[in-house]
Amino acid sequence: MASGAPSVTIPRQPGDHSRPPTGAAGRGARPWWRHPYGAPALALLPLALLGTAAWLGRAVRPSADEWCFLPTVRDHGVSGLVAKFYLTDNGRLGNGLLVGLYAKFGVAGHQWYGAVSGAVTLALLWAMTVLVLRAAGRAAPRGVPLLVAAMVTAVFLLATPNTYKTFYWPASSVSHTVAPVLACLAALPLLWARTRTGRLAAPVAALVVGCFMGTLSEETAVVVLVVLAALLAVGHRILAPRVRSSARTWCLAGLAGVLAGTALLLTSPGSRNRRERYGAGTASMFAPESLGESLRGFLEILGTLLTTWQYLGAAAAGVLLGLLMRDSAGRAGRTPALLPGRSGFLLLSGACTFLAAGYLCTVITYPLFGASVSSATRTWNDYLVLYVLLLAGGGAVLGRALRRRARHTGAAAGICVVLCAATCAGLAVPLGELGTDMGVRAARWDRQDRWLRDGAALGVRVLPYRPLSIRGMGEPYGRDGHRVWPARCVADYYHLERITYTERMP
Repeated sequence: MASGAPSVTIPRQPGDHSRPPTGAAGRGARPWWRHPYGAPALALLPLALLGTAAWLGRAVRPSADEWCFLPTVRDHGVSGLVAKFYLTDNGRLGNGLLVGLYAKFGVAGHQWYGAVSGAVTLALLWAMTVLVLRAAGRAAPRGVPLLVAAMVTAVFLLATPNTYKTFYWPASSVSHTVAPVLACLAALPLLWARTRTGRLAAPVAALVVGCFMGTLSEETAVVVLVVLAALLAVGHRILAPRVRSSARTWCLAGLAGVLAGTALLLTSPGSRNRRERYGAGTASMFAPESLGESLRGFLEILGTLLTTWQYLGAAAAGVLLGLLMRDSAGRAGRTPALLPGRSGFLLLSGACTFLAAGYLCTVITYPLFGASVSSATRTWNDYLVLYVLLLAGGGAVLGRALRRRARHTGAAAGICVVLCAATCAGLAVPLGELGTDMGVRAARWDRQDRWLRDGAALGVRVLPYRPLSIRGMGEPYGRDGHRVWPARCVADYYHLERITYTERMP
């Protein structure tokens, strides 16, 4: 063509599926971060981290309360442990059931608990991400919801100050880590429902799951109550009219279930014993001094959360989701369940819900932990999941805004990719150190286990025991031999009359 000839743009004909030009000069060039394999490749980082954490779980050995659970399940079965919880220990029927299910397999149950609980957490959060996107009338490229779910799972399980008590200690995980994740089960039928039968099944699921939550963990029950109450209060401002009625019914069913389960727990003989043992009555719990100290403790917890940079990995994954998600065609004439343009209000409501739930959880745990309530890191997880989900949701809103208003978003995407990778690297280092410590303890535990079993088989009734604590876990003769608990349970486990303190390794 001559240099002076005008350029002509030839319109594409119907049925012309030829690709637009690629390369630096091509207007249709796809940005590197929109490559169809980009998100799945990035998701491999948190997935590899979680897989490594699950593999390291092979070195977990019983400690603390588990010394008492194991002989009970061995001698009386899972039902015996459930009865013990209800009648003597704490009243938590659902908790006793889950603890019995892993304690039934002895040491192997402890070793594989992390892998199973991690897989369940990832699967539920992945399903939640996909269904929430659908409810909002959005869609994302394949692999992006998995990336978000994997990053949220990784930081939730591994970014806490004490990963052992959060992820590897089954007794704590059942009560404070898995419990809030299992509560998400109640939301899946509501988000999935498309038919009248599905809409009827959603409140039934909420009632059943809510009742189970009430007998599983007091702290998680408080979180669920706050979340459902908040949704009832602001639902008319964030939900489309066509789903408000079913959402309201679902919330009321969930509230009824949690209250019923909590009432069953609080009226149990085991719960009364626990309150008397720790002086955790309602009057002391809500006394002005207790409320003030609980607030101080919660502010310290917030300070730790806000200064732990690894949690930004969840926000970075959320930003990538916002940059990549698109409007979904959906059904003809069918509006999304979530109203558009309410993202800011939704995030503000979520932040207030997190703060209220976190403070109330601190209030009800203060009588047990006292001034050290801010260092009882395992009890944070009941509401920590809200914090991590809030970061991911806020990141998605930010990514959506950047995509609409910014001309070039490649730099923002690059920063998010680097931050996700840095988060995984930052979590991998302490995880590796913990894995080394767990391996050392496992070798010593196995050696002492064989020695105690051999001694009991020979008819010896009293044997020495060396404490093998890890990451602040309770062991017989802790605090330089002054703390006896749970020595009686260890003796029962090995069919001994009693054990004595020693610093020498058998």
